[in-house]
Amino acid sequence: MTLEEFLNDWNSPSGQLLVHTSGSTGKPKPLWVEKRRMEASARITCNFLGLHEGDSALLCMPLDFIAGKMMVVRALTCGLRLLSITPTSHPMRELSEVPVFAAMVPMQVYSSLQVPDERERLRAIRHLIIGGGAIDEALAAELKDFPNAVWSTYGMTETLSHIALRRLNGPAATDWYTPFEGVSVSLNEESCLVIDAPAVHEGTLVTNDIAELRPLRPEGPADDATTAARDGRKTGATLFRILGRKDNVVCSGGIKLQIETLEAKLRPHLAAPFMLTKCRDERLGEALVLLTELADAESLRPLCQQVLGRYEVPRHYLHVAKVPLTPTGKPARRDAFLLASNLLA
Repeated sequence: MTLEEFLNDWNSPSGQLLVHTSGSTGKPKPLWVEKRRMEASARITCNFLGLHEGDSALLCMPLDFIAGKMMVVRALTCGLRLLSITPTSHPMRELSEVPVFAAMVPMQVYSSLQVPDERERLRAIRHLIIGGGAIDEALAAELKDFPNAVWSTYGMTETLSHIALRRLNGPAATDWYTPFEGVSVSLNEESCLVIDAPAVHEGTLVTNDIAELRPLRPEGPADDATTAARDGRKTGATLFRILGRKDNVVCSGGIKLQIETLEAKLRPHLAAPFMLTKCRDERLGEALVLLTELADAESLRPLCQQVLGRYEVPRHYLHVAKVPLTPTGKPARRDAFLLASNLLA
């Protein structure tokens, strides 16, 4: 979708807009959303970050998905000056002006960090938000000393982009997400995050994300009010962190294994792209499978035995030409499961 096409849709008489989910756990699905809720989401983000009319905002993600659409809506709703470029893995390459505000996926940030000129422009962005995929430890470490605010986002198409942020750099860096004003979170009986965000979504939204909750508390000598004022958080908020997805649990021989947790353990030790998935197993019920772009996949078994616990080691190691990803760069979990099942059939 082009910017002109989106603007035509936005300016149409209809009060709704068609968006599509990312497809990280299945086929992307269409979703009709209310424009007034998109405007509310835009105002909440701009207020949280302290953005003002006339501040520049970079559009460098496809307009086919909610992240790109919402950047345009923020500009329209809050008077931001939109800098629009063709989506690319190197969004800072051709820019003649460093934006005040930018939203990128981890791949774009990683690619920009590899080129000195692009890295310096990236560091000069006043507010950089990163979403659409996991931020691994190595990437987070590269961002720790950035002079301006770098944020990880939590949200989904159904919440019209993010409903919570966490700082990745500076003294306020944390693993815990702070919900926006008006957003409350809780856990259901399966420890999955439940979101109540009436401004952007009607009714509560039960996610498949397994989470932990805790109240806001001081992270250092400052009191709650000072800490909250410093990094944009509100006193009294319930913070949360994500442990993994319910549908990414492998139940192998009665032991539950969280795919994201194991991938995080392996990531510092594996250079080639990889991901974990599962397959059906007669004896165990389900078995853990490692997909890798490394030609000799089986050679990774000893390393996994060193890094992982006894019951966490993958049973199968499979070479693939490309680990499956969605158009937005997230692991395509359903595709990975089907791929592993076909290769092992």
